[in-house]
Amino acid sequence: MARGILVTGGATGIGLAVARHFAENGDTVVITGRRQAPLEAAAEKIGAQAVVCDHTDPEAVVRLLPRLPERLDVLVNNAGGNTDFDAAPVDDTDTGLGPLAAFAQRFRANLDANLVSAALTTKAVEDRLAEGGAVVSIGSIAADKGAGAYGAAKAGLASWNLGLAQELGERDITANVVAPGYIAETEFFRDHLTPERRDHLIASTALGRPGLPEDIAGAVAFLASSAARDITAQVLNVNGGERGTR
Repeated sequence: MARGILVTGGATGIGLAVARHFAENGDTVVITGRRQAPLEAAAEKIGAQAVVCDHTDPEAVVRLLPRLPERLDVLVNNAGGNTDFDAAPVDDTDTGLGPLAAFAQRFRANLDANLVSAALTTKAVEDRLAEGGAVVSIGSIAADKGAGAYGAAKAGLASWNLGLAQELGERDITANVVAPGYIAETEFFRDHLTPERRDHLIASTALGRPGLPEDIAGAVAFLASSAARDITAQVLNVNGGERGTR
């Protein structure tokens, strides 16, 4: 039977690879994003339904609900990214923001994009999550390495997931985080990744290669499969060995 799947931030990169995997397996897939043109292009390419949604906005998430399947078997909280890469320089003189207020604004932007968005979306659809289903949120290696507000937001995501797993476990729904390392062929770094930095990230791995969106899609697919029914409240690191565990 086809499953109902929601992949947030599904127009490009990791989200698109995840959505493509489920669509190719015959599932009914809805992808969301803030940019209509790439979202609709992606949906047509993989055979999914596209809905424009800013997952940091409660009103937008409410408007999304009628466009979703009544039964959701898998929720993938992928929307997010390091908002510092998108932030325009703040001129405190022109905006009236002092340096501390500007810092707070940028810090909160990362929390909204990477933590609040996942929590809002999960809360909004919790009643239609199916027994035996799965919630998979996309974290980051930055949660264990710093990276300012972005790293803090991803660390918060992993902590939030622990409580979520307890809540949803009563309904036999799993909740896990997939934490990527450096993943090539995405828009994550915008134009901020220098060749030297890229080479350093690759050299830091045990495998000596960059990760790909398909690597993360495979991990998400596993956690959403029947083979992973006893795995919940976990962070699955997919980073080529850049940061190991014991």
